Amino acid sequence: MKILLVGVNAKYIHTGLAIRSLKKYSGFKEVELCEYTINHEKGFVISEIFKKKADVLAFSCYIWNINYIYEICSDLSKILPETDIWLGGPEVSFDAEEVLKNHPYLKGVMRGEGEEIFKELSSFYVKKETDLESIKGITYKEKDEIIKNPDMPLLNMDLLPFCYDEEEFNDKKIMYYEGSRGCPFSCSYCLSSLDKKVRFKSIDLVKKELKIFIEKKVPQVKFVDRTFNCSKKYTMAVWKFLVENDKGITNFHFEIEADILDDEEIELINSMRPGLIQLEIGVQSTNDNTIKAINRRVEFSKIKKAVEKIAKNNNVHQHLDLIAGLPFEGFESFRKSYNDVYSLKPNQLQLGFLKVLKGSKMHEMAKEYGIKYQNKAPYEVLMTDFLSYDEIIKIKLVEEMTEVYYNSHQFDTCLATINPQNTFDFFLNLGKYYDDKGLLEIKHKRVSRYEILIDYVKNEALAEEKLLLEAADFDLYLRENMKTRPAFSKSYSNEEKEIIKEFYKKEAMEHNLLKDYEKMDYKQLMRMTHIGIYSNDFTRADADFKLDNEKKYYILFDYKNRSEIDYSARVYLINDLLKGETNVI
Repeated sequence: MKILLVGVNAKYIHTGLAIRSLKKYSGFKEVELCEYTINHEKGFVISEIFKKKADVLAFSCYIWNINYIYEICSDLSKILPETDIWLGGPEVSFDAEEVLKNHPYLKGVMRGEGEEIFKELSSFYVKKETDLESIKGITYKEKDEIIKNPDMPLLNMDLLPFCYDEEEFNDKKIMYYEGSRGCPFSCSYCLSSLDKKVRFKSIDLVKKELKIFIEKKVPQVKFVDRTFNCSKKYTMAVWKFLVENDKGITNFHFEIEADILDDEEIELINSMRPGLIQLEIGVQSTNDNTIKAINRRVEFSKIKKAVEKIAKNNNVHQHLDLIAGLPFEGFESFRKSYNDVYSLKPNQLQLGFLKVLKGSKMHEMAKEYGIKYQNKAPYEVLMTDFLSYDEIIKIKLVEEMTEVYYNSHQFDTCLATINPQNTFDFFLNLGKYYDDKGLLEIKHKRVSRYEILIDYVKNEALAEEKLLLEAADFDLYLRENMKTRPAFSKSYSNEEKEIIKEFYKKEAMEHNLLKDYEKMDYKQLMRMTHIGIYSNDFTRADADFKLDNEKKYYILFDYKNRSEIDYSARVYLINDLLKGETNVI
């Protein structure tokens, strides 16, 4: 007997938590795992699964993989007619009977929390001592009849085993961790709101398991807890443990409600090593009527206050979310929500679109608000009573430009130089420029993104051209030590080149700044780092950039020492060092 648990992830770097948890909890050696991504060619996945010769296949289903899974399962059923195929996960739990009617090749569906269900189902196949009728939480086919068994009771979280095997720590992938299940809030678009009772693992068990990630130097661990900070006691215990046991490697990602953070929690956050944690904060909208309609109990003013306090130390990556297509959020309202959130300068602004999930309250409310959405996963909004499809298209342009020019942090100095008064409109018009020029579907190199931005800004006279060219040069070198200077970068005079050369000769002997390069001669230093010459001190993030033809600022880029937050090179203003003194920025 062989039972194959199959995970289909969104990206290679992800690890499927669900299939690992089910396998470990079942305890059966007959259960094996295999993992793919939605980017794998379907024929390859089908052939790989076929070669396993499993008696039972079980797939973990979400909105990002369900269509892919239906396609491969349909073909697998033809070449493995004796193999039972089961599905589980949130995408099939709320309409299991409909799933079985529409996909006759399936044996059944595991509904809801899967560990105990899968354990009993595995026992049914391996030991053959029970029947399907006795297994709670499944909907299955028996001849031509679809049978729905009662729900499976929820688990004590401490019964869940640690999911990862020793050899997996060498893969350097993102690992996921679950310290709690359920959510105390009632957001109408979210499935987590259906489970009101929040269940926690005991804090001693959480600490024991987190210690493993830290000791194994896992690059990133993402908590899948829906609202990590819903219990202050739990939150403080976990965060204090991470601070006390930090080895300077692992980053921990949390989804939180920023408006319920208090001063003690923020003080602890501000004390952390840069890069120890990152926070994902759901704003969704700043329209009070929208917030009320989706059953959220938040005040943007409180979110704003918390985000600004956390940002002061520049030690924590903050990721803020917005959702387009919510009730009462028209185009003008969404523009305001976007600009409100952008004004907080989060490290990432994720502009998403409403997904009308089966089982969610929003699914029931869709007709009331005129919400029309895709028939198939991911069930994304097409239009509402408040937002036309034409306006959705415009917001998608803003989304793409935000992703390219803001979230990448490769254009921060350019954006500061342009300093648009209405960022939403700036990105919308930039997106239209891309569209008009036929640039949206082209895969662009990094330098070409700068060239397009420069052309657009020049055409619209949004900034002084020379200043923008310098800002683009600075941004480009902040991320990469370019082997070939781009066409928009200025050439240096022989005198300027000589000043740079003399700096490196002195630095090779004294190592005032480049202490990690001690074994290198000055020529190696010149290759491994970069010095740019500008008419502004671009190292000052708070500066009001203006063209100054009378001054020259020599800025050194150190690529061995990068920001833990956005991976930019460390920069030094070296004018004073050229005179015999140093001013480290």
